[in-house]
Amino acid sequence: MKDSKRNASFRKTGYTHGSVAYSTSVRQKQRRESDRFREIQTQYRPRKDSHPYGHMFILMMGIGIFVAITVSFVSLRSKVTNSVNEISQLQSQLHELKQSNDEAYNKANSNVDLEVIKKIAIEEYGMTYANQDQVITYSDEGGDDFVRQKHAIPEN
Repeated sequence: MKDSKRNASFRKTGYTHGSVAYSTSVRQKQRRESDRFREIQTQYRPRKDSHPYGHMFILMMGIGIFVAITVSFVSLRSKVTNSVNEISQLQSQLHELKQSNDEAYNKANSNVDLEVIKKIAIEEYGMTYANQDQVITYSDEGGDDFVRQKHAIPEN
């Protein structure tokens, strides 16, 4: 018990009470151990000359880039979705217009009576059928069943 009090007293003040004095080799050993402890502590401490905000800056830049990419992705996806919806609406509009156009065309064709038109043309406008000598036949060399008159038709 006395020895432990002496060791505790020596640790606190550096002096020992009593007749026993430590040798210099023990003191050197204690100094070496404390120096070694300080070396180990300084190895794991951050250096004071390093920039403490450098890592934080790089981390914040990474987060900023990530947020920018995410926002642009969401914006692009929103634009694509809006375009798809707009295309769908335009396609349905086109379908409705085609359907109404077909209905109007069929209605117009059903109202036309070719016999009535023939009767009006013959009686009111004096249309007559062509005689055999009035018909001139042309060959369609281009193959598109269409002939354009570029010159006067010969009388013979």
